[in-house]
Amino acid sequence: MRLMRLSRAAAIGLLLAFALTGCIPANIQRSPAEIAAAHHAAALAQQGQFEQSAQAYLALAAQSSGRQDHYRLLAAEAWWQEGRIEHAATTLAQIKSRRLSGDEPLRLDLLQAELALSRHDPATALRLTTQPNVSVPPALQLRLHELRARAMAASGDNWGAARTRIEMDSQLSGFDQSQNRRQALDLLRKVGIESLKQRAAAMTPADPMLTWVDEALGRLGVAVARPQITLQQPVGTLIPGPGANVREGYEVPAQIALLLPGDGNYAAASTSIREGFFAAYIHAGLNHAPRPLVRVYNSHGTADGAINAYRQAVEDGAKLVVGPLTRSEVAAVFGQAQLAVPVLALNHPDNGQLPAGNASEFGLLPETEGAQAADHMIERGLRHAYVLISGDDFAQRAAGAFKAELVARGGQLDGMATLTNFTSVLGGLKAAGIPMVANTVTGAGAVTPPSTTTATDTGIFISMRPNEARMLLPQMQIENIHLPIFATSHVYAGSDNATADRDLDGVEFCDAPWLFNAQPGLPDHDEIAARLPAARDGGARLFAFGMDAWNLVPYLDWLREHPGSYLPGASGQLAADQFGRVRRVLIWARFQDGLARPLGGSLQMDDVPSAAPPAATAPAPAGASSTGGNPPTSG
Repeated sequence: MRLMRLSRAAAIGLLLAFALTGCIPANIQRSPAEIAAAHHAAALAQQGQFEQSAQAYLALAAQSSGRQDHYRLLAAEAWWQEGRIEHAATTLAQIKSRRLSGDEPLRLDLLQAELALSRHDPATALRLTTQPNVSVPPALQLRLHELRARAMAASGDNWGAARTRIEMDSQLSGFDQSQNRRQALDLLRKVGIESLKQRAAAMTPADPMLTWVDEALGRLGVAVARPQITLQQPVGTLIPGPGANVREGYEVPAQIALLLPGDGNYAAASTSIREGFFAAYIHAGLNHAPRPLVRVYNSHGTADGAINAYRQAVEDGAKLVVGPLTRSEVAAVFGQAQLAVPVLALNHPDNGQLPAGNASEFGLLPETEGAQAADHMIERGLRHAYVLISGDDFAQRAAGAFKAELVARGGQLDGMATLTNFTSVLGGLKAAGIPMVANTVTGAGAVTPPSTTTATDTGIFISMRPNEARMLLPQMQIENIHLPIFATSHVYAGSDNATADRDLDGVEFCDAPWLFNAQPGLPDHDEIAARLPAARDGGARLFAFGMDAWNLVPYLDWLREHPGSYLPGASGQLAADQFGRVRRVLIWARFQDGLARPLGGSLQMDDVPSAAPPAATAPAPAGASSTGGNPPTSG
């Protein structure tokens, strides 16, 4: 299969350029009739009439003197564009490379490589695309690499083919990039789990292939460690020099569309996200930041609804689409042949498709929390762990990431159990292998407590809801198990309940910093929660997520173009990886006297400026918009 749908149009443009400004020897004069005929043949190719273009070029080859091979090459390229490379075989056989000039010999090699691949001769194709000391013009580099990748794959060198495609990644965009990424990951999966593991173990963290290998292993069902995000410099810092009032990175489009389900099962979640988005939007206006027009569209929580909302947003003039929300909606939008405007999806697609160059993903992933819990324990010197989780999908995914990260950092998982219901707590403790000693009664009737179960390098990781944790911890106390406990955010209901949560004292958990007002420069959590029900309890994290959906908008390009930069957000410190996925570094908190409070030093508290730069003009006032798509009031 030839590379890319979009590069077909590019190749047609190249064909026209080759025909009009091609390598005609300077000492050969062309008659006006020949020039006119060449223009006509090139125009046919530009119109997609490749068969007619090829015949016109062959006619020119028969009539010209000294330029036969030039026109034969163009005729063969026209047939290649038609998808009939075999039809060009006779013409290619007539061309003598020594009679070509400029980049024409390389173009001949590329056509012959295409022909060799069509004839199941990858060795010849590989030889033609890996010749040393050949200067390759930028216009032909992608095509050369794509042919080389195909030749390697056909030769059984899946690793080399994948590596070649990954080298092409930064030069592609849109649908072409999506297709190339899919093919690269398919090739890596063919390498096999054990081989990929061995290669990954030999790589340095800076090796660009490591992320791809981890992605492929994950798709093969292997739990892989998630390398810690490098946080080097926050976005929005002042540029030194005379223009010190200008902030780096801040750039907003003229109009934004926010795609969220306005009805159905996700309506309540959408309300929290939408209100968080506009809370941050209004806050940016208080800092005199330029803000775009925002229109909200109802995606209905379905694939068709998301596609229709996206298309309507583009038709209405949106320059950036934020959303949709559900995994199936994101997969549908990403699956379009072309994304007319960039997308910041608020989830990750359920089909695992990587975002294209003009798309980004931002989601509240359980894998993030599990991996950071393992990192936190290792940093505390705890290299042995027991895992106790509920049976829901969030907990299972968090546990998988926890185990992978723990092992990758030299730790050991000593036991694991799933608590399916409250009555299974004691059985879960035993299944996890946690040492338990029962009380004993002496002959005199006195009770001798067991020796306390402690270990200086052992901890327990849990992922469960507050009511489940409130059942678990007293049982552990009864069994005299006193190991440090670390949890995902689900252990905290989102607001303080000192009476109910006193049983959770000592538990440390990762969560969004906004819930504790732990990130400077953001609207006050307590004030907003007092006014808006959507910002309370279980909705608080989604509210913070919505705030960051807006906060990311001005810095999406900056984050992707500046590795190591990060945005101090409401849901965590936010950084983008090479695939356009926004990843979070969360804060750590602990229950004490039934109250959840952030741990000192658990979040990088840089003296960063507001997330918006000053503006010379007053911002447009923010307004509330409806899910029907009406824009807010704009000044």
